[in-house]
Amino acid sequence: MFPDLVDTNVAYADDLVRNIKTIRDSQNLFDDLSADPADWAAAITAEAEERIPTAASVITRPFDYGTVISYSFDPAHWQATRFSDGTRYGVWYGSTDPATTVHETVYHWHRFLMDSFAGEDREVRGERRVYDVRCEALLIDLRGKERRYPDLTRRTSYAFTQRLGAFLEAQGSNGVLVRSARSKGVNGAILRRERLSNVRERMLLTYRCNLAQDLCTVEREPGLAWMKLRPSTLY
Repeated sequence: MFPDLVDTNVAYADDLVRNIKTIRDSQNLFDDLSADPADWAAAITAEAEERIPTAASVITRPFDYGTVISYSFDPAHWQATRFSDGTRYGVWYGSTDPATTVHETVYHWHRFLMDSFAGEDREVRGERRVYDVRCEALLIDLRGKERRYPDLTRRTSYAFTQRLGAFLEAQGSNGVLVRSARSKGVNGAILRRERLSNVRERMLLTYRCNLAQDLCTVEREPGLAWMKLRPSTLY
């Protein structure tokens, strides 16, 4: 089906960077139950007893960063993405560097904001947590193939890449390395959960977006700009 497109493999043994929504400051999820801190402790204990124990809690427990790996592979969370139509399997996405994850997530966040705040001249803030995740897998290397197959990085349609993803998933592939459609960076699209491990927190980010000004400022330290993007250039 795609003989000259999927003819190059790479033995990948390195980190991929995952960028997900979070909050910078911890919040007590039980403080609205009672004014007594003793009641908070009891509620926390009761909630903890209901959890299923696991040796890899940082990967699998929903209150302990479960979204880092497990979320994408849970059928309840499958959705249409570049390499999946969202109906049969999930795909986990990471990048080879943090800046690429910023371009990718600003694009998707901006689309969400446009549905809610389009035309408003005010700042909307979002917070992100960035992780390094170990990936050890034989991956299909699509880097550079976009010159012959521009649909690999087409910004307006995922039809071609979803067909490719379905083919690779059916073949038992671990996933691909491919150039980002939103920047000059590289993304990993991983199809097998077992190829990912060793989650480590890397940094916290704050996104500040003003739709009317077409500006998103990204901060690693509150109040200090690290990156500035024009969301309109990502479409």
